[in-house]
Amino acid sequence: MATFLILAPFGAFTGLMMIASAATSLFGAAALALGIVVWGVARGQSVKMLTAGSALLFAGIGAYVTWIDGSWSHAALHLMVDLGVLAIALLSILIRSPFTLQYAREHVDAETMKLPGFLTANYVITWAWTCAFVLMLLADMLVLFVPGSPLWIGFATAFAARNAALYFTRWYPQYRRAKYAAAQIPALES
Repeated sequence: MATFLILAPFGAFTGLMMIASAATSLFGAAALALGIVVWGVARGQSVKMLTAGSALLFAGIGAYVTWIDGSWSHAALHLMVDLGVLAIALLSILIRSPFTLQYAREHVDAETMKLPGFLTANYVITWAWTCAFVLMLLADMLVLFVPGSPLWIGFATAFAARNAALYFTRWYPQYRRAKYAAAQIPALES
């Protein structure tokens, strides 16, 4: 459910771009992201950097498209959103608070948070998502800057990159737990 909520504004943006104006799509995604932030806070959760940053990103691009330059293509808008999300991910790493850490802290117990590799695992998972964002960005650049590139390539790349990052996000903590448990067994036998 958390993954769905994290990705919902991006799905809403993409879906709305097929049937509505750019401004409507951007402001709709911003409203959804803001709603997710408010809903999380009402449930006692922290404000997440990725979701709050996405709300600001969508609103900012929406304001630009509405009041300054509304002639951007769909591919250019996707490119700007991908650039913004990549910037959020890199900023979270730069300030030493990988964006996945906020979600992980709310889904694991206190003992897990004390494990030596917990923070490292969150850096690794955040880097995996950052790589996915880079792939999405490159696909959008291909569609935008290479004439004749099929539009579906951007959608297929985004789908594959997102699903790979999702799979990795679910797999990697299990791998780390198994590795940590295996390392503890010889120590117990000594």
